[in-house]
Amino acid sequence: MTKADLVEKIAAKANLTKAAAERALNAFLASVEESLAQDDKLTLTGFGTFMVETRKERQGRNPRTGATLTIPACKMVKFRPGKMLKDALD
Repeated sequence: MTKADLVEKIAAKANLTKAAAERALNAFLASVEESLAQDDKLTLTGFGTFMVETRKERQGRNPRTGATLTIPACKMVKFRPGKMLKDALD
């Protein structure tokens, strides 16, 4: 599913125009991004939890040359699904 497909579904289910649905989706995504940028945890009850975790620095290997290299530490977003979402997938 693409963002355009999601906008169409939101517009149909919420009885909105596509433009209004896209503005709502963009506002939601911006709010999630702002929250996660501050290292906050975002919980949508029943749907799941988005959280920022730090991945440690680790050793890797260049597949072309076989040379060992250091992969720097970085932050990444993890998602843990909630009970209602898990149940909907079963």
